Amino acid sequence: MITIRQATIEDSVHIAALGKITFKESFEHLFQDNGDLPSYLNQTFAVPKIKDSIRKKNNVFFISFVDDLPVGYAKLKLNSLSEFSESKNISQLQKIYVLKDFLSMKIGHHLQEALFNSAKKNNSNKIWLSVHVDNERAINFYRKHNFADLGYHSFDIGTHKFEFLAMIKKLE
Repeated sequence: MITIRQATIEDSVHIAALGKITFKESFEHLFQDNGDLPSYLNQTFAVPKIKDSIRKKNNVFFISFVDDLPVGYAKLKLNSLSEFSESKNISQLQKIYVLKDFLSMKIGHHLQEALFNSAKKNNSNKIWLSVHVDNERAINFYRKHNFADLGYHSFDIGTHKFEFLAMIKKLE
């Protein structure tokens, strides 16, 4: 049975673990310097950092379970302006990560719907995101859900520069 609910501080340990595992599953192959990935994972997905992020008013986390096992999570940043859009009522889909073994269960779709509903409840009329340019599976997923391409930008992790595609969707 799949369950999705808004995450609480008590879920921070699960989200930190899911973040480390799913980010590594998705992006480990892109790192050439062996020290950059562990450093990034330990910094970005530290439990205290996740707790602080959950406490922020403009952040909304959702967590998904299959038979009580945490298998994925998502993060929405409310009122997150984008350099690519003039819209004032816009939120950012910052993360949707699901363990590889559970991707076929459409958990990402359900997490995305929870984010859309939360954004709409908070008066957002658009949602934007960034996705790694080589992540064809995710890009196709977002295009299938009516996200349009906005432009490209880069992000540095350690010694690596990563290229991202920004995308946007009107919420109805």
